[in-house]
Amino acid sequence: MSGVVSNPSLVALNGPLFGVSLGGLTAWKIGATEFILVALMSLLTVVRHTRTEEETGRLELVGATVVGRYAPLTAALLAAGLANVATVLLVTLGLVGVGLPVSGSLALGAAVGLAGLVFAGVAAVAAQLTAGARAATGIASAVLGGSYLLRAVGDTGATWLTWISPIGWSMRMRPFAGEQWWAAGLALGAVMALSIVAYALVGSRDVGAGLLPERPAPATGAPALGSPFALAWRLHRGTLIGWLVGMAVTGAILSGPANSLSDAVNLNQQVTDLLARIGGRKGLIDMYFAAVFGITGVVVAAYTVQATLRLRAEESSGRAEPVLATPVARIRWALSHLMFALLGTALLLAVVGVGSGLVYGLQTHDVGGQVPRLLAAALVQLPAAWVLAGLGVALFGLAPRLSSLTWAGLIACVVLLELGAILGLSQWLVDASPFAHIPKLPGSAFTGTPLIWLTAIAAVLVASGLAGFRRRDVG
Repeated sequence: MSGVVSNPSLVALNGPLFGVSLGGLTAWKIGATEFILVALMSLLTVVRHTRTEEETGRLELVGATVVGRYAPLTAALLAAGLANVATVLLVTLGLVGVGLPVSGSLALGAAVGLAGLVFAGVAAVAAQLTAGARAATGIASAVLGGSYLLRAVGDTGATWLTWISPIGWSMRMRPFAGEQWWAAGLALGAVMALSIVAYALVGSRDVGAGLLPERPAPATGAPALGSPFALAWRLHRGTLIGWLVGMAVTGAILSGPANSLSDAVNLNQQVTDLLARIGGRKGLIDMYFAAVFGITGVVVAAYTVQATLRLRAEESSGRAEPVLATPVARIRWALSHLMFALLGTALLLAVVGVGSGLVYGLQTHDVGGQVPRLLAAALVQLPAAWVLAGLGVALFGLAPRLSSLTWAGLIACVVLLELGAILGLSQWLVDASPFAHIPKLPGSAFTGTPLIWLTAIAAVLVASGLAGFRRRDVG
């Protein structure tokens, strides 16, 4: 089993494989991705209902009534808590429904939900430290990235680091591999401690202010901010640069185990059969890259959704209205933000592909051949991510209050991508995800037809959303 369990790069990527069974492989394959996405959902929910409400001034109006000082934080934590409880139930029922053991299914669902609750607590604390929602999201996201890094380093060497990572705690619940329920106590303790700190900090600051000192802004705006595109760049650049750095590291890490995967041919028959269910043994390295690029495509789609929903954030905060009161047209303003969602996604996938091609090419002494090959394999995910951008724009233009449901679309794609092939879900259900129609590159024949259809669907959704935004009221 050395090809899967002992490969340091693969362990760093997905964590250790605790159990050689269908359930164990399911937990190993989907665990890290689910933890990150649910944690991201939780921290964004808490920041949205705490710091964003203060930043827009709505919380001050609500606080002028009989609503108590701690009510907004309580409501935000309850909303995130209910979302995570729903996640636990959906994961558990979904796994039980395809025949996996109840205990392991519940353990995996609880591990995912507890990871989300911990980062809801992290976001609650971060929201008290800063005066801006973007800064609070940045702090909480940095903690999430650091937690993943600590877990990766801990699982490949310094084991003690795993035990200071919330993601490491969730993985150590060992679903389908002799469940360790006591590990849930670490996450619950962290949730309680973070909540207590957040409530204490709420009473230590003024409404609308943060505990960290703010850097004074210039008295006048820079001349470079004289166009909608320049303003959009100013608003998106921090997020995009952070994602670019993360994806560059990810691309390098992803290619690490590829060259040694040929050792996996010595796996026992049970593991061989399980691998066969997710793509077969022929072209094992190509199968690996196709699988990890599929996961990367969904992860990058989180940036796509985040950048697209910036449209709604600018509108609901009241910042869009002053811009649109100038000669700037609505469509031009919307396209300036949408450009970063569409082209930024392409740039992130290109960085992953080039990074993987460089590292794997250096391993195999074929940089010139591997870089374009893996770049194409990464970029082929782009039309599927664009469909989610189209969904976000359509909701923004036609039903703006439902824009956040774009995140639900992303989560559905994750579930279908990660569980569909392993658990034999109905093909019509798997096909509901745009990522199900992406050619499995490298290794399989390239077919452009599904990419054209996905791009066309995304274009129709974007056009319908922009048409709706052009006609509806702003606010």
